[in-house]
Amino acid sequence: MPKRVQSPSSINLFKQCNRKYYYVYLKGFQLLPSIHTVRGNVAHSVLEHFYNIDLKGITKENCKEKLQKVIPKLLLQYWGAAKTEFEKLELGESEIAFYLEETLVMLFNWLHHFTERVITHPDPDFETAFKALTPIREKQYVSKAHSVRGFIDAIEHATDGVRIMDYKTSKEPVITPEYRLQLAIYSLLYHETHGVPPKQVGIFFLKDKPQFINVDHDLIEMAKREIELVHQGTASEDIVDYPKTDDRKWCKYCEFAEPCFGIKNGKFEKSTKMGERTLRR
Repeated sequence: MPKRVQSPSSINLFKQCNRKYYYVYLKGFQLLPSIHTVRGNVAHSVLEHFYNIDLKGITKENCKEKLQKVIPKLLLQYWGAAKTEFEKLELGESEIAFYLEETLVMLFNWLHHFTERVITHPDPDFETAFKALTPIREKQYVSKAHSVRGFIDAIEHATDGVRIMDYKTSKEPVITPEYRLQLAIYSLLYHETHGVPPKQVGIFFLKDKPQFINVDHDLIEMAKREIELVHQGTASEDIVDYPKTDDRKWCKYCEFAEPCFGIKNGKFEKSTKMGERTLRR
């Protein structure tokens, strides 16, 4: 049987809990939406399309004022486009308003960093500097050799090399082992496609600031090892080969808590396919 094509998300889910991986990637169950996922998708859309704005009339002298008017418009546009997803969360209006305002603060923080880079760019012309700092966005990379793929949020080209960036709305500005593995896989994908590795990979924590890791041989080799371990661990289609992570602190918050603890002899005691029954915390 050919290897299943993995992604940073699927690999980290397998490492978090083999059984949850089984439900999502072998049985096709859907993860319940969360405000953090939906809000994160909106923020990514804003940052992806920000670079397509009309630059007419914007200079280095007035760019802070002009661009601060752009961000709220884009946010409201994509927040509105996600209305159906927000409605599924069944949150109150005050909660939605809180997350909208918090997201705006994050995007203004990102904008502050970006405008500083534009203003200090050696080219005196705003449009030229803006375009020089415009990254390649939402680029998909696929490795046939390692059966893995991923979407990279931003690829920046500088004089000293390529820098890969991922955006996060996380509370804590810390590159966790999960984030580090994600960045390592992106490094591998870029290296395999272009023949040279990126110079740096990093996370832009929208609540804080960007953090970077220098790409070296060890980082890319780590990605290869972790990918292969997941391929080995997901070769079977039998549920018994996907043990539960029996952590009661964590498991009680999982959307699959009910079916996970209702299994006997590898079979569900009752129908648990998402859509037939909604599982709640």
